[in-house]
Amino acid sequence: MILKILNSMKSIKLKIIIAGMMSKIGFLQAQIPQLSSLPGANAVIFLDFDGHTVDNTAWNYSGPIFCAPSGMNAANITNVFNRVAEDYRPFNINITTDSTYYHAAPVNRRMRVILTTTYEWFGNAGGVAFVGSFTWGDNTPCFVFTSLLGVNNPKNVAEAASHEAGHTLGLYHQAHYDNNCNLLSEYHYGVGSGEIGWAPIMGVGYSRNLTLWNNGPNPYGCTNYQNDLSIITSGNGITFRSDDHGNSFSGSTVLTFSGNSFSSQGIITQNTDADMFRITLSANGRFILNATPYNVGAGNSGSNLDMEVSLYNSAQNLLRIYNPANTLGAVIDTNLNAGTYYLKIEGKGNQFAPNYASLGSYTLNGTFSQTLPLRRLELSGAILNHRHRLTWLIDADENVTEQIVEISTNGRDFTPLFQASTTERSFVHDPGPNKIIYYRLKVSFDNGKTHYSNIVTLKNSSHEVYPWLTENMNSSKLTVSSPGRFSYVITDFSGKTITKGNVTAGLHHIDVGYLASGMYVIRFFDEAGFRSEKFMKK
Repeated sequence: MILKILNSMKSIKLKIIIAGMMSKIGFLQAQIPQLSSLPGANAVIFLDFDGHTVDNTAWNYSGPIFCAPSGMNAANITNVFNRVAEDYRPFNINITTDSTYYHAAPVNRRMRVILTTTYEWFGNAGGVAFVGSFTWGDNTPCFVFTSLLGVNNPKNVAEAASHEAGHTLGLYHQAHYDNNCNLLSEYHYGVGSGEIGWAPIMGVGYSRNLTLWNNGPNPYGCTNYQNDLSIITSGNGITFRSDDHGNSFSGSTVLTFSGNSFSSQGIITQNTDADMFRITLSANGRFILNATPYNVGAGNSGSNLDMEVSLYNSAQNLLRIYNPANTLGAVIDTNLNAGTYYLKIEGKGNQFAPNYASLGSYTLNGTFSQTLPLRRLELSGAILNHRHRLTWLIDADENVTEQIVEISTNGRDFTPLFQASTTERSFVHDPGPNKIIYYRLKVSFDNGKTHYSNIVTLKNSSHEVYPWLTENMNSSKLTVSSPGRFSYVITDFSGKTITKGNVTAGLHHIDVGYLASGMYVIRFFDEAGFRSEKFMKK
């Protein structure tokens, strides 16, 4: 809910934003780890875990407020810090647990977020903040009530901390409307599940892994779009971080192998940012790259970046794009000839999350191993009557002793599917409906060495597995043919959601007569994956 308070000190009407309530549990006081995300930044958000007395602020209409500590142990405090720091990673702002940075910052470029078990003075709420108070310069804090969120639940506490700090930077809630512009909820609770389940930070993200800034309607009208990134970087003295890696082939960062491996880091700060890297292989061999977004645990918990990796050859021709549908990271596992190659790292949306704010930090870990005397190990695939037909070529001096077709649903974790005889060079697999499958071949030779082929990605024909547009140039309606029940979302090219809905088996007509002329994207999706198609509105 929203509580409106008249602040006589500033003679303006302010809105106090209250996050959702969680069950209360006991707490354990702890030594506070001294952590900072960007010590040199001019702007500061101070996560205050050790208790504080609030006096002479807009909150003190009934005297001082004595706030107890958060009740969180050092491990959970660190977890909260890491999650909040990643939410604010694209910006020149220091997230810190060290009060010295708060006191050293300009008074109108800082915010104290008090994480406390003391909530009774206000009531049952996850947190509370004055909208726009970051620049007031009078030490007015915001609050997160840990005892109502679970002092042993750093995920919920961190979501509330980023949310309330966002209010102080001028943000209202991201709301949820239906296709007829009816308000469904003041808070957008997000969509999806698992690693890519998404919600806006300024909505309710307790049950979603991927919580991001958003460009969507606020509670004051379905056409009142709130561009979170623009608001944060306007009027608060906060800018985006400088680009850490060049966006072009000529400006690419050189990755140097130490032995047979390398490691590098980066930050995607804006949705136009693309980090370019260059590697040089001195021989033919197997190249493996693990591109991993920053996280605090399994399943890329706490990540803010859905990564896409593009591989280019020395002529700057695209070889392949790696972006698994159901994971935030990406893996390259392929055989490459000697030469120079380029890697492009970008943040992308997925079937649940828009492309708008897939931003954050990441790590690249690469390995390379020569494959001599193997000269060629190449896997190919094709779809025939809903079946996946795999064929392969092996050119080696040694004899094959074992070959196994391996399968994966995410392009990263492979398991054996079929053991072929040493002379076979093909295999047919029926994956079932609505399946996206990754294949590779594991081959062992009589010299004791084992090699892997390139990865092949196959799925059933998109026109048969997912809906498609049978006519996309009509001035007022899209004609859709669907093989079953699917959800859809229409976005413009900035990633802003225009409308969404569902289709069932058969022909459907989607009204787009209200759209302005231009190019749009419609994405059809279910739990197995998604398919996107562009259309032009005349």
